[in-house]
Amino acid sequence: MSQVKPLRSSFSGPLVGTVQVPGDKSISHRSLMLGAIAVGETVIHGLLEGEDVLHTAAAMRLLGAQADRDSDGVWRVRGVGLGALQEPAQVLDMGNSGTAARLLMGLVAAHPITCVFTGDASLNKRPMARVTKPLEQMGARFVGRSGGRLPLTVVGSDQLVPITYRLPVASAQVKSAILLAGLNTPGTTTVIEAEPTRDHTETMLRHFGATVTTERQEDGALAVTVTGQPELTGRSIHVPADPSSAAFPLVAALLRPGSEIVLKDVGMNPRRTGLYDTLIEMGADITFENQRDEAGEPVADLRVKHSRLRGVVVPADRAPSMIDEYPVLAAAAACAEGTTVMLGLKELRVKESDRLAMVADGLAACGVSREVGADDSLTVHGTGEPPKGGALIATAMDHRIAMSFLVLGTASAEPIQVDDGAFIETSFPGFVELMNGLGAKISEA
Repeated sequence: MSQVKPLRSSFSGPLVGTVQVPGDKSISHRSLMLGAIAVGETVIHGLLEGEDVLHTAAAMRLLGAQADRDSDGVWRVRGVGLGALQEPAQVLDMGNSGTAARLLMGLVAAHPITCVFTGDASLNKRPMARVTKPLEQMGARFVGRSGGRLPLTVVGSDQLVPITYRLPVASAQVKSAILLAGLNTPGTTTVIEAEPTRDHTETMLRHFGATVTTERQEDGALAVTVTGQPELTGRSIHVPADPSSAAFPLVAALLRPGSEIVLKDVGMNPRRTGLYDTLIEMGADITFENQRDEAGEPVADLRVKHSRLRGVVVPADRAPSMIDEYPVLAAAAACAEGTTVMLGLKELRVKESDRLAMVADGLAACGVSREVGADDSLTVHGTGEPPKGGALIATAMDHRIAMSFLVLGTASAEPIQVDDGAFIETSFPGFVELMNGLGAKISEA
């Protein structure tokens, strides 16, 4: 992003209306990548056109695929076939997207090409060793900065060997990178995860024609196995609305008396719905209407009404299903009655920012009592009323920190300002316009 954009959010009236938030970012990335290595044309409806996903589209073009947007907003990807990605003549700039960088590293690692990855100042601080370590075991090579940070060079090979890899931490990105590398590797590649993480990669691989199995182990872990060198065929994909993006107007509506909104076509993958489960436990009035299935992904319309929330304990094993939603949950907890304890948040420390520290600092600046535990827990003490607010929040180029505190600002007694909202466009283009269209008061500061 080239220009800083401070934003201010002020106390608003009820939020009312029916809207559709942008397409799911996780599914959008994967649809472009798999479309690029499939045979034939992949047609994508509802692709998220945020900056993160547009960086992925640009990277797939540099790797030899065609990826173009029709005038009606439909994207068409003409793939090169599995194993046929071309060596790019330029550096692959992944912008702010850790998902795009990590998944694409896995995909190119199984091709006999050399690629250089870079990103913006935020992405270049994020650790990549968790991905490069298993890919090195398969036979790829990496040259990067300390900690495996970007800029980083991937020296791929079409002679990788399959592995069985147990994830040391729950991470759909690491799992997906290994499975994507396994696509062009003979035999079967297996990832074992102690806690279930997002399974968009497995679902979409099956949709394109790959064989992917999931088996429960004796210790309760899940073993996810992909059979290498399948024939992938272009498919039609309807990208559901992103549940992580839907979280922001949803929580804002819960906080403002008189609010009632409908969020259309939201992805309801059970490994992404931890926030909804938690909010309902807190007393949220959320109903799921018109439930259906789109290319293996469950979808529903969400009707949300203002609710009096109460504090709960959020168990650590729920973290993988809501890892991106803790900042906005903290905004809800700040307005709830009683104490909310969120356990097992270590992964928040290696997101676009140290989200755990950023959320805690932002809450304190807004007058909210909170503690960060030595076990990477966050405890928020709510009074049943919105906090004072009146703070300037440092976002550290993190779009979810910015949106979460702008949501809190719609309910707080005094306006909340974020130092930079420009990065919201990476994941939620049109966020301000959508929120204001429902009745929020967000403006440039």
